[in-house]
Amino acid sequence: MILGIGNDLVDCRRIENTLKRFGSRFVNRVFTSQEQARIAQRSHQAAGYAKLFAMKEAVLKALGTGLAKGIIWHDIEIFREFKEAPRVELSGVAREVLKNQTPAGYAPHLHVSVSDEWPYAQAFAIISVISI
Repeated sequence: MILGIGNDLVDCRRIENTLKRFGSRFVNRVFTSQEQARIAQRSHQAAGYAKLFAMKEAVLKALGTGLAKGIIWHDIEIFREFKEAPRVELSGVAREVLKNQTPAGYAPHLHVSVSDEWPYAQAFAIISVISI
């Protein structure tokens, strides 16, 4: 059963301009230290941050909350191993929101997919539940 679907499209140039304007203030507000460390290894960091931003936004839309009800950016963390699909982990208020949305007897699963073609990054998120 699907609980929520979200998508987001980000213009990488907008993230690039935001990085120039706000620098670490923006990065520290939106991205976890683990996400920042991974992007620091990339040659074109704006595109990397744009993809992460798109995935986080898509998850917020799938939750149906946006940045409301006490959810903060760091409540959504994106993990990515080389040549593997991205993986999402929720913490804090986001985890509680998902827990409250999940019917009794079911376990939630978050799925994200991201794609980019300069200057755009696009992400989709699906929250599904399976019977336990």
